[in-house]
Amino acid sequence: MASNPITIGVLCLQGAFIEHIHLLQTMNIDTFEIRQKKDLQIPMDGLIIPGGESTAMFRLLNHLDMKDTLTKMIQEGLPVFGTCAGLLLLARDIDNYQESFLKVMNIKAKKNAYGRQLSSFRTKGTFASKENIEFVFIRAPYIVTASDDVDILATHENKIVAARQHHMLVTAFHPELSGQTTIHDYFIDMIKSSNSTQKPS
Repeated sequence: MASNPITIGVLCLQGAFIEHIHLLQTMNIDTFEIRQKKDLQIPMDGLIIPGGESTAMFRLLNHLDMKDTLTKMIQEGLPVFGTCAGLLLLARDIDNYQESFLKVMNIKAKKNAYGRQLSSFRTKGTFASKENIEFVFIRAPYIVTASDDVDILATHENKIVAARQHHMLVTAFHPELSGQTTIHDYFIDMIKSSNSTQKPS
């Protein structure tokens, strides 16, 4: 019997969303764009919040009356993957900013943490025991602290740059720009695990 297809919604209000969509298409994953509140009603197995400008993205979520619905969906267990600005949107606290955003993941992040001199760069590292993974940083944040129930998946120069808490995955870098599918594959596996545990007995 064939397995049920996975559908991932991508938040397309601002930022690097099209790159996620293109990568998912190369992986033969069904995907659709989330641009307004009614799009959140489309059945989805997972959600990607892309990189971009976190303040602008959050402002649009409020303007389009999407914030509370999106927050509730994540709190109720929808698997979510936030990259760069997406990490900031999910973080419970932001170290150097006057407010936090969705406040659903038990991490404290630092906005634009690498500063202007290293605003954009590429390096390679280890993600969840998989080596030689390309990390693409663009004015990236990093995670300052994480609670005990958060798994650290990657570091760069002793800074936390990828983590998972239950059904929530974040990276400070842009895996959709690397040409590799390793981290998106990891998210797909998270979704499959979540789907299997939610099946009725």
